Amino acid sequence: MAAPQADAPCTVIAEVAQAHDGSLGTAHAYIDAAARAGADAIKFQTHIASAESTPHEPWRVKFSAQDETRYDYWQRMEFTPDQWAGLKRHADDAGVMFLSSAFSLEAVELLKTVGVAGWKVASGEITNIEMLSAMAATGQPVLVSTGMSDFAEIGIAVDAVRQHDAPLCVFQCTTQYPSPPEAIGLNVLGELRERFGCAVGLSDHSGTIFPGLAAATLGVEAIEVHIALSRDAFGPDVVASLTPSELAQLVSGVRFMETMNAHPADKTSVPASVLENRKIFLKSVVASGDLAAGTVLKRRHLAAKKPGTGVPAGKLADFIGRTLARDVSRDQLLQFEDLKA
Repeated sequence: MAAPQADAPCTVIAEVAQAHDGSLGTAHAYIDAAARAGADAIKFQTHIASAESTPHEPWRVKFSAQDETRYDYWQRMEFTPDQWAGLKRHADDAGVMFLSSAFSLEAVELLKTVGVAGWKVASGEITNIEMLSAMAATGQPVLVSTGMSDFAEIGIAVDAVRQHDAPLCVFQCTTQYPSPPEAIGLNVLGELRERFGCAVGLSDHSGTIFPGLAAATLGVEAIEVHIALSRDAFGPDVVASLTPSELAQLVSGVRFMETMNAHPADKTSVPASVLENRKIFLKSVVASGDLAAGTVLKRRHLAAKKPGTGVPAGKLADFIGRTLARDVSRDQLLQFEDLKA
């Protein structure tokens, strides 16, 4: 993964998280879905229950009938090193970057072996400075979500990454599933860039394409959205996710926004691309009826009609009070040469 840069195309990250529900086959299916939708990267979460949690961890949402505790659920989400390596190979073959959020130092070591394009730090790990430092020490880009932190806490994480000179991207994020529009916080993107002088991104949990498109118009370097194969899929994040077809819409929209932003309009002159349409849509000064030479033109003798190939309608007043030098017919486009000097 290249260091996030302001002039580079926005990186669109499809976040699987635990949408695979522990199924390796489903995890592979997500890679194909994200690639077909045009995403730049696929992101998983690497959980090692014994390294990151205790049996006392509460549920955020008690959604899984087969797991008695959150700890049991994390255990069921684990893949073996070989299985993670297979997912990485599949992502490479599909042409998407492979990312996975680590939730423990053990997971960082595992992912170093597997190979990741960069390090995505979940909002709940932003204070885990030891882990952030281990990620940044690799020299790879570090992408930090900030869904539960204020600027002071974000600054500590930023400083930890910068001690290792690792490329950095800070994401505005709202830890609500789904995030309502009043909680998205697009205004924070500019402030993050100004405060920390780094690339910025949006990690969106709205379950819609709208915040991502809006962020693209603001020139963010990265956009992360959750993906679900279907609105009927199982899991707590489905309501905060995009379907593959919606993800494809987002990607297409982001590329549209990038092209649009890269070509600012110049209103100091009329662009050549619309000159022919001006002839079709604009209006010219015409005679409102048959008029004889010598007629002193009054307003009733004149009209503004298409096409716009004659004297522009805006100059109609310049004809009033002038005398015709020759006969003209109804709807004839008038020229100043038709007038006596």
